[in-house]
Amino acid sequence: MTSKVITVTSGKGGVGKTTTVANLAAALAADGKKVVCIDGDIGLRNLDVIMGLENRIVYDVVDIVEGRCRTRQAMIRDKRLPDLFLIPAAQTRDKNAVSPSDMVRLCNELREEADWILIDSPAGIERGFRNSIAPADEILIVTNPEMSAVRDADRVIGLLEAEEKPAPSLIINRMNPDMVKRGDMLSVEDVYDLLRINVIGIVPEDENVIIASNRGTPLALDGKGRAGQAFRNIAHRLNGEEVPFMDLEARSIWERLTKLTRGR
Repeated sequence: MTSKVITVTSGKGGVGKTTTVANLAAALAADGKKVVCIDGDIGLRNLDVIMGLENRIVYDVVDIVEGRCRTRQAMIRDKRLPDLFLIPAAQTRDKNAVSPSDMVRLCNELREEADWILIDSPAGIERGFRNSIAPADEILIVTNPEMSAVRDADRVIGLLEAEEKPAPSLIINRMNPDMVKRGDMLSVEDVYDLLRINVIGIVPEDENVIIASNRGTPLALDGKGRAGQAFRNIAHRLNGEEVPFMDLEARSIWERLTKLTRGR
């Protein structure tokens, strides 16, 4: 398999972007792939905490860029998966310490040894976002099914088009079917109609996500939770497999998405 760089981003903070990166990385590594995660949120790192690696940091991505260490020295091996690595963000530096060309060079170096490189992009549209999308072969946008998050996701889609990046795919996170039925949450169809990009995953609301994040253990490694299964399904789709969407409601989401896609 040719190595691939995937950037996970969002227009709004707090939608579960970093949790998504940790879980997709764990799922891909559990499937026998070599995966390197890069925390692109310089000055506000969180990926190390969700992966349970915060106490192992010695060097970070800025140390690599500024030549204080080799790339290998900054790569922290996961505690559970020997083929999963993290390059953490610097916590005390400005986002301008890294440029888009720096990220491209780093990812090109990592392509020599990794199957997947996942970049956790800061939310929004500033320098850190531009750094993170620069080397991307594929971009995933994470949104919650609420109007403010979807509106901000739409703005990111416009920016990606202006940068002539590949068409992104969408992950709808924290979907609650009961709230949708009551009219208190946007449905899958509502989100799709507003954004009109390929939906690669729908992750149900699951309190175990918070518990797993606090423990530093990605939920994708737990065979029980529905959110963990949803993340594993997304990882399979990234690998080119056809996996039906989980049936969160009476009528299959897979059936509804198929109809929506045919109407594009």
